[in-house]
Amino acid sequence: MHPASIVAWTVAFVLVTVTVTGLSRRLGWSAPVILVAVGGVASYFPGIPAIELEPELILYGVLPPLLFAEAVRTSFVDIRNRRDSILILSIGTVLFTVLVVGVTTWALLPVIGLAAAFAFGAVVAPNDTVAVEAVASRLGLPRRVLTVLEGESLLNDATALVALHAAVLAMSASVSPQAVVGEFVLAVLAGVAVGFAVGWTMAAVRSRLESVVLDTSLALITPYLAFIAAQAVLGSGVLAVVVAGLYLGYRSPIVQSAPARIAETVNWRTIQFLLENAVFLLIGLNLSSILAGAIRTGPGLWPTIGISAAVLAALVIARFAFVLAVALLFRRGPRRLREQDVQWRNAVVIAAANVRGVVTLAAVFLLPTATPYREFLQFLAFVVVVGTLLGGLTLPSLVRRLHLPAPDRDRERMQWQLLMAEAQRAGLDALDDAVTDADEERVVSQLRINATLISDSMERRAAQLDSESLVTAYARLRATMLRAERDTVVAARAEGRFPEPAVKGALRAIDAEELALRATATGQDPPGRAGLPDRADPTARTRAT
Repeated sequence: MHPASIVAWTVAFVLVTVTVTGLSRRLGWSAPVILVAVGGVASYFPGIPAIELEPELILYGVLPPLLFAEAVRTSFVDIRNRRDSILILSIGTVLFTVLVVGVTTWALLPVIGLAAAFAFGAVVAPNDTVAVEAVASRLGLPRRVLTVLEGESLLNDATALVALHAAVLAMSASVSPQAVVGEFVLAVLAGVAVGFAVGWTMAAVRSRLESVVLDTSLALITPYLAFIAAQAVLGSGVLAVVVAGLYLGYRSPIVQSAPARIAETVNWRTIQFLLENAVFLLIGLNLSSILAGAIRTGPGLWPTIGISAAVLAALVIARFAFVLAVALLFRRGPRRLREQDVQWRNAVVIAAANVRGVVTLAAVFLLPTATPYREFLQFLAFVVVVGTLLGGLTLPSLVRRLHLPAPDRDRERMQWQLLMAEAQRAGLDALDDAVTDADEERVVSQLRINATLISDSMERRAAQLDSESLVTAYARLRATMLRAERDTVVAARAEGRFPEPAVKGALRAIDAEELALRATATGQDPPGRAGLPDRADPTARTRAT
């Protein structure tokens, strides 16, 4: 294909991804499901170029930034607090699913052999980080449930890929259980070690950088560095990326400047948005070729329907059985587990969040070309991805039926205010130590007024004297002033009364203060929309809606 055509199709691909995702969110539909459907329909249109999936490109090019973008904004503290349940699910659920789905596939297609069946089980075993986040993020789930789902889906990819590698080896040679266990332990230890080493090194280097551009540039290569280095020493690249992301996300307030953190956050949000949604569109665009291969090599229409239904059923049953068994262990097992107070309703939702995506799509193409029914197994993997995405649509109804408690916004807001009040006291103490006789009194007074605004706002809320906090009111009124200031600067530029460096400097100063106001408004109404919308009139109400 001509380079100009490649660029044109890439632009069209991104435009379709952004448009479909935006419309789906506006209409309240599941963006992953709609993107797969749009891609599937488009794959039959004449003139649409065939896209050959390169599994190594997906694994090395797409998966690391997706995992890193998710890991860097995931709370390491929450992961640590729920480490028991997350580790059990991320390892146990995958291995149990490999066993159940593998045996089921082998019983239905004995010609492929048991090793290939287990390899297919490893392909469809891991919950997908991107798909789970896309389905579960808007359900208002309890924090504990979201933490377990996010942590499990971040770590189970490593388990599945190691299991797949062992099964592929067993297809061509005799592999002892001891060798499989040894390979798994090596992959885990090397992956964790490389991920921590990369994270620590990057943190040390970036803490010495003053340039936001340089800091962001290093951030963009970090997931690839961790993945490639881990793979080179036979470790889990996936685990290395996750560990590096969690470490850097936890250390970012210490090693990065505020502008660098803001820039990196925006960059990773953009990258994650484009990649995660593009992957689902890519899945759909491969429908015609995958279906053609299944028809050519498959066992026929009705056997295909029966096998697809059986594999999906095995996948669902395996996850429900294991998750509920783990919940029983936490409720009836050792005291350390019982103290975590696992609720049955939470366990049911965790079991029902059974969604597959990019890892399954990439892993199925890693099956050796000599695998019997390889194209048919690729079709089954596609069915699993689409079927579980559709199954994820039932989660909102299930959450409503179970009456799961939503996160306590008032409690979170109060905790935020208490923490800010403590920080404010430390700031005032530092101000007292730093003030000298040469400092203007009005400057010191203004600093004290601004610092005490948060604690006054907290007391006002507690006494229910006003429905709008002082901080929120300040943000609303100051936003109105900033709008007028920006309009004045823009008008002066249009009239040519000031040189461009002066205009840009004034706009940067106004933007910086507006950014601080957005952070203030976000803190007042966690974790909903900030009082200052991204692209709305700053004079709008700053109360979250």
